[in-house]
Amino acid sequence: MSALYLFARIAGTAVAISTDEVDAVVRLHELSPVPGVPGHVAGLAALRSRVLTIIDAATLVRSERQLPDDARAHDGDCHAIVCEIGGHGYGILVDRVDDIQTVEAAPLPICGRIEPTWQSYARGVIETGGEPYFVVTLASFLDSCLSAQAA
Repeated sequence: MSALYLFARIAGTAVAISTDEVDAVVRLHELSPVPGVPGHVAGLAALRSRVLTIIDAATLVRSERQLPDDARAHDGDCHAIVCEIGGHGYGILVDRVDDIQTVEAAPLPICGRIEPTWQSYARGVIETGGEPYFVVTLASFLDSCLSAQAA
């Protein structure tokens, strides 16, 4: 059972995302800030006549709550994974994109303890190039956003 994965870094941690969830990977040059939104919303961006809500995954993982607007400013280029969930377009910010490759083996279960902040995101582990990557879903970051808003 082979599957194609996008390998990236979020909050310094290696992650693998099934390419079935990914519409595109883009470099964003400019984000439009949105005042009064939770800390995980980095802003809005336009991509091919589409407005995307940009979610800062590192902020969610680090469990940082409401940040001042100027603390969320992303200077320079940012990498975002573009996806559509629930009919809405999102860009999930990542530290960097490492690679895209086919993995032959199914993800392994997570053994041992992981940081509590990753427990709601990590679904398994894939090893490639001798390095482990948490298997995550983009939807899990949006689920976390909804949970944060409900709290």
